[in-house]
Amino acid sequence: MADPGGERRIATRVLRADDPEALPAALEALRAGETVVFPTDTVYGVGSDAWSAEAVERLFWAKERPRAMAIPILVSAPRHVAQVAADLPDAFGPLTARFWPGGLTLVVPRRQVVPEVVSAGGATIAVRMPDHPVALALIEAAGGVLAVTSANRSSRPAPATAGEALADLDGRVALVLDGGACPGGIASAVVDLVSAPPRLLRAGGIPPAMLREVLPHLVDD
Repeated sequence: MADPGGERRIATRVLRADDPEALPAALEALRAGETVVFPTDTVYGVGSDAWSAEAVERLFWAKERPRAMAIPILVSAPRHVAQVAADLPDAFGPLTARFWPGGLTLVVPRRQVVPEVVSAGGATIAVRMPDHPVALALIEAAGGVLAVTSANRSSRPAPATAGEALADLDGRVALVLDGGACPGGIASAVVDLVSAPPRLLRAGGIPPAMLREVLPHLVDD
């Protein structure tokens, strides 16, 4: 994949998440097609404008992420999933009522308006609502959806602190919002609702037994 940032290093700025300049600076960077690192309830994420193919390309470059790996979508409220997903399965409502906001990612049918680069050309998309005030405020201010994945180079451990994220992505992202250590530190559980029966793709921080209280026919991948 071509390097959207050229040979230059990006000047990475670090701000405390509670700095009054933090949210405006993050929005300015996202609107300029840049990438921003911020805390979530699980691990630190790095995000871009989900509607800009160029911005998502920059996200792939920052992480050195293989193009075959889709980028999840984070939303600030369940209603925003309608922007990126169509024909939501019946189980979507009960699952989000029980586990959102929180560490559950759901794979659902992608709306065609979402750039194909986000879903790696696939017909599905992964969505989650994080349980973290910084993440929710940023996503809501950005329109309710952001393309977000863990703030690390591909194949490296997902970061629980801003320092860990910066160690991996310094010079490759525009801004890091330091909100302290993430309370979870564990990646989300991932459930594919498009498969029949639904499949648990990653256990994450939610015990499968709890998921089966809502999805009794859930099977392991």
